[in-house]
Amino acid sequence: MASTTSLPFIGTLPAGTRDAITDVAGVTVGHRTLADGPVQTGVTVIRPHAGDPFRDKVPAAAVVLNGFGKSVGLVQLAELGVLETPIALTNTFSVGTVATAQIRDCAAANPETGRALPTVNPLVFECNDGFLNDIQRLAVTEADYLQALAATDADFAQGSVGAGRGMSSFQLKGGIGSASRRVAMADGTTCTVGALVLSNYGRQPQLVLAGHAVGERLAALQQTSTEASEPEKGSIIIVVATDAPLDARQLRRLALRAGAGLARTGSVFGHGSGDLVLAFSTAYTVPDRADRPMPAVAMLHDTLLDGLFQAAADSTEQAILHALWRATPVTGRDGNHRAALGELLPASSLSPLA
Repeated sequence: MASTTSLPFIGTLPAGTRDAITDVAGVTVGHRTLADGPVQTGVTVIRPHAGDPFRDKVPAAAVVLNGFGKSVGLVQLAELGVLETPIALTNTFSVGTVATAQIRDCAAANPETGRALPTVNPLVFECNDGFLNDIQRLAVTEADYLQALAATDADFAQGSVGAGRGMSSFQLKGGIGSASRRVAMADGTTCTVGALVLSNYGRQPQLVLAGHAVGERLAALQQTSTEASEPEKGSIIIVVATDAPLDARQLRRLALRAGAGLARTGSVFGHGSGDLVLAFSTAYTVPDRADRPMPAVAMLHDTLLDGLFQAAADSTEQAILHALWRATPVTGRDGNHRAALGELLPASSLSPLA
């Protein structure tokens, strides 16, 4: 990276070892990146645990901050409060392909899916990467999802990778970012909250980095005033994981607090922005069959959630900064180009931010 500026640390809570969503034990992330001329796109997969989520479902909830989006699986998720597949991120026109890949993968592992067993609820989130990626080529295949799934690991790349390859934020290169925070609980235990973002939103004049309103200066530096004055047309997907024992109702409350971290960066959840948040817990799983025992879990009292709320907000803001900071420049469709934040900071009179 061209810049030697230190990236600010958000908040007062400590980060986990990786400062990533995979600090929540059992969570892994994998990418499949497609980077070939006008094709700049990909798939990112988040596995909540190493097993089969169709058999051992994970409690979850989603919040729609602004619903300009084309995701799959949210209706059943809202009704039942569980995940049944890994979480997939991709571009808008590839949602159907990736959902089909999830169904085939589940059926391969559970041959009676949709027969003796219930159908599976695929879960795919999207952002529109059409500025850098020729989205009409429908370049993402089912095999790309399977490769991203096979690549899942606790250590993973961030920036212009996977589903984030063609994404833009604040007229800069966006993409994948992640962060985590640890929370000391009243009983002496420690819980972890991690966030992963697919960042593809924001108008440059509104950009705020760790409390510093830098967008106007960046817009002047890049001479992007015309594009930056256009209406919001981007999106962001935020995935929040925790090992705290929460039910679906509490997870929805946790997901909502990610919006506080998003707002701190200058987002107003614009008309054309699909801003969606998913939160899940790894503290327990729900069995697929009634003859298997339900978990006996003592949930946290609602009055003890404030630390987790702070962690969700702070890790989301930090993850967005990481997406911008770790992105590399990309030139794609029709020569469209996005510069990386790290290239611009030394010349922008924004340093030091810390």
